[in-house]
Amino acid sequence: MQVALYSRGFITEDIANIRLLLEELRKAEIEAIIYEPFFRTLQEHVFFEHPPVLFSTAEDLSEKIDFLMSLGGDGTLLDTVCYVRNTNIPVIGINFGRLGFLASIGKEEIHALVQALQNRTYIVDQRSLLHLDANIPLFGEIPYALNEFTIHKKDSSSMVKIHTYLNGEFLNTYWADGLIVATPTGSTGYSLSCGGPIVFPEAGNFIITPVAPHNLNVRPIIVPDDNIISFEVEGRSEQFLCTLDSRMETIDSTVQIAVKKEQFSISLLRLDDSNFLHTLRNKLLWGIDARNAIKL
Repeated sequence: MQVALYSRGFITEDIANIRLLLEELRKAEIEAIIYEPFFRTLQEHVFFEHPPVLFSTAEDLSEKIDFLMSLGGDGTLLDTVCYVRNTNIPVIGINFGRLGFLASIGKEEIHALVQALQNRTYIVDQRSLLHLDANIPLFGEIPYALNEFTIHKKDSSSMVKIHTYLNGEFLNTYWADGLIVATPTGSTGYSLSCGGPIVFPEAGNFIITPVAPHNLNVRPIIVPDDNIISFEVEGRSEQFLCTLDSRMETIDSTVQIAVKKEQFSISLLRLDDSNFLHTLRNKLLWGIDARNAIKL
């Protein structure tokens, strides 16, 4: 079995857990293929008996790779979408970050995770993506996102006007700082922080959430993900920001953009004793008396 390891980096407190993970993989006779920039910083702290195989691009991940492990937070896991692409390699998120809705496997579960890989006692969920179309090249070979697409004003100037259409029919003009179109997976991300609803990952929907809307009667709306959502943007500024997850491009009002459901999905691995409800209760402290949970 081969597992690719990806991380943006680490802090000193993570070194012991990284060593533990590598040792558990070695004992289980699972070969670790390591992201090259991560390895360059890691080799100063971890001894490797034999130089590991490295990868740096999506093309370096062969069909022999069984899983890709993301070591970090949700932002790190979102990076892995650019590497696994449409290969259907399951992504495993080990939470070395903070909240961790996507990277839901805790550092204390490393041993249990490796055992689950050996025994194949895990669950793989399919998560839908959204795809961006534009009349100019945007985002290269990766015009898709797991969490969300956004249009946003570029500077601190006045708000923008975003004319929005569903399958060509006018929906609304949003006077706001920006607009988010989130997948069900992304409903617990940026959209949630702007007042959007939480949607179960298997739901076939998009969530359209305005960012700081001027009109208080404008609220987030959920639409079926078989819709094509298109936009026309205007404002006092000549340039706007367009994002897919954490990747960003600058556009102007002449750019025509639309989002739709991507043709392929991303596989996320979880342990069989964990599910979306468990994650909600754990991360949002649902069902817990906050008076006892908060320690002064």
